[in-house]
Amino acid sequence: MAYGLLKGKRGIISGALDENSIAWKIALKAKEEGATFTLTNAPIAMRMGAINDLAKACDAQIIPADATSVEDIEKLFSQSTEILGGKIDFVLHSIGMSLNVRKSKAYGDLNYEWMQKGLDISAISLHKFLQVAEKQDALSEWASVVALSYIAAQRTYSFYGDMAEAKAMLESIARSYGYRYGKAKNVRVNTISQSPTKTKAGSGIDGFDAFYDFAEKMSPLGNATAEDCANYAITLFSDLTRYVTMQNLYHDGGYSSTGISEELVQMIQQQQQ
Repeated sequence: MAYGLLKGKRGIISGALDENSIAWKIALKAKEEGATFTLTNAPIAMRMGAINDLAKACDAQIIPADATSVEDIEKLFSQSTEILGGKIDFVLHSIGMSLNVRKSKAYGDLNYEWMQKGLDISAISLHKFLQVAEKQDALSEWASVVALSYIAAQRTYSFYGDMAEAKAMLESIARSYGYRYGKAKNVRVNTISQSPTKTKAGSGIDGFDAFYDFAEKMSPLGNATAEDCANYAITLFSDLTRYVTMQNLYHDGGYSSTGISEELVQMIQQQQQ
C-alpha cells in the first residue's frame, strides 16, 4: 500500500546491484511512494548487476560514478539536478566494500593499501557526497541523506574485519556532517544499522549463514528484511521525520538491545545435557 510519502520529491539512490540489494528495494519503494530519482553505481558493479532492469521499472536514468572520485560525484549531482529538474530531496548512500574481507585476510594480517581503499569506498565516499552537494548547493532545504551501516561499528564481530572501522567512520561522518548541514540548510543525515541481510555483499562474508541464524534467534522480532529496511528508509526520506538527524538508527528486530534470548539459553542448556 502506497501513502504518497515522497510525492514530488527528487532523489539519488546508490548501490543497487540486483533484486536482493537493499538499495534495489528502496528504489522500488521510493517509486511507489511517488519519487523521481537517478540511480548510480560504480561502472564495474553495473557490469556485474542488473541495474538496467531496475531503471526500467522505476523510469530512472543511470549515472555511473566511482564513489571515490570527487569528479564523478560532481557529475552525479549536477546531472541529477538537471535530469530531475531541481534540487535533490533525498540521497541513499548504500556503498561498502572491503578487499581484505573479500580476500579472507585475517584481521592481524591486513593489507593496509586495501584497508585504505575500503575506508575510501565505504565511508569517506559519504563525506565526498555531502561536501560536493554542499558546494553545489544541490540539496533542497530539509533534504534527507541516509547511509546504510551495521552494528559492527559498535561491537566486535570477528568475521567483519576492517569493515567495522569503515562503518564506525561512516557513522562519525554522518554525525559531523549532519551537524554542519543541519545548521546550514536543515539537511538531515542519518545512518540505518540494519539486521544481517541476505544480499550479495552480506552472503559473501565467511560464516554469514551461521550468524544470520544466530541473529534471528537473538532478535525478539527476528531479522529485519530488506523490504522492511526500504520502508524504514522511506520514512526517513519523508517529511514525517524532519527533526531526526545525526542518528544511527537500529533496524534489527531488537537485536541491539537484547543480551541473550530464551531460544539461545534453551539451546545451550540442551547442549549441556
